[in-house]
Amino acid sequence: MYVQIFFLITFFEKRKTIQYRKDKIKLERYPTITVAVPCWNEQNTVERTLNSLLELDYPKDKITIIAVDDGSTDNTWEVLKKFEKHSNIKILKKENGGKHTAVNYAIQNSDSEFVSCLDADSFVEPETLKRMMTYFLKDENTMAVAPSILVHNPKTLTQTLQQVEYNWAVFMKKILGILGGIYVTPGPFSIFRRKVFTDLGLFKKAHNTEDMEIAFRMQKHHYKIDQCNDAYVYTTGPKTIVALYKQRLRWIYGFVMNTYDYRKILLKKEYGFFSLISVPAGVVSMIAVPYILGLLMFQIFKGIFKLIEKYQTVGFDFNFGWNFAWPNFDMFFVSTNAYVFTGIILYLLVMSTIIIGKRMITGKYGFDFRIIYFMVIFSFIAPLWVVRAMYNAVFAKKTAWR
Repeated sequence: MYVQIFFLITFFEKRKTIQYRKDKIKLERYPTITVAVPCWNEQNTVERTLNSLLELDYPKDKITIIAVDDGSTDNTWEVLKKFEKHSNIKILKKENGGKHTAVNYAIQNSDSEFVSCLDADSFVEPETLKRMMTYFLKDENTMAVAPSILVHNPKTLTQTLQQVEYNWAVFMKKILGILGGIYVTPGPFSIFRRKVFTDLGLFKKAHNTEDMEIAFRMQKHHYKIDQCNDAYVYTTGPKTIVALYKQRLRWIYGFVMNTYDYRKILLKKEYGFFSLISVPAGVVSMIAVPYILGLLMFQIFKGIFKLIEKYQTVGFDFNFGWNFAWPNFDMFFVSTNAYVFTGIILYLLVMSTIIIGKRMITGKYGFDFRIIYFMVIFSFIAPLWVVRAMYNAVFAKKTAWR
């Protein structure tokens, strides 16, 4: 809760420095860049991914696209071969070794000033690359820049909830960028100076969260990571709760394990906000937030059942054969229970940051009732993948990619 308050204060202090969508951008120069597109059984999405890269508003002779088929067993390779006619697209094929090996293979077959990776189920807007490149051109110490990630054409309730979550993530990552605390450079189109890989080495498997480990490694070596809130990348979010659970389980497990791997740099002043606040707060929130929000929902439903009991006394039968024996709960007064009060405040803080995150993306404030759905549903399901990730970490049970 204190971190959320601190982030809000930081936002209002730095709000004039945050850029929003304006007119088209023209760069002073256009550095060369290689975009790696790792593919594994992506026949249904990779064509649109590559087409979005071809439509980038950037000189064609300055951008090289390297699509790597990482041992696909479907028709991914046949789809990739359609793009051989484009002079700035290379297609490569290798045995399956995991996403990090495919990206590394592309990096090793390039010599550009900048390197990026775009997941084969994600799509970029034409202006995205130029907007992100402005961060590098105005500050030579910036070593990586992450974009704002949005859900492409959300159709299911699960995807809709993720879009609300990503609005919140835009706010959080922007403030983390201002404070120097970013701990993940997402696979959908984060951009790096080549110097990062020359100095620190290539991507590692890192518990199937290579985009998180490279950020931890950069922070260890004091390499600056920023976030471009007005550069949009669209990703295909999981369509079902089960698929979302598997994805988040991998993310949280990766965070736990990378935190353990880099434990020697935590809580040390020389590593700044990342070490003192960002990662420790993430660890605490994994335990505290699901507990507090879950307890709040429990109290709400307890109050509903207690209200049913009251109606039963005047002749309404809501019993359904159950025998409830809840502790005293007065629905006509605000509970002074510390956990409930803290949960309510936390809900309001998260809702505020979601609204501000949407403002960072669209340039406009506005309340969306989907925020309520997100807060309620995630309060129930988020603790599930957090607890399972902790269990897997403690008992050395690896988490699968899919």
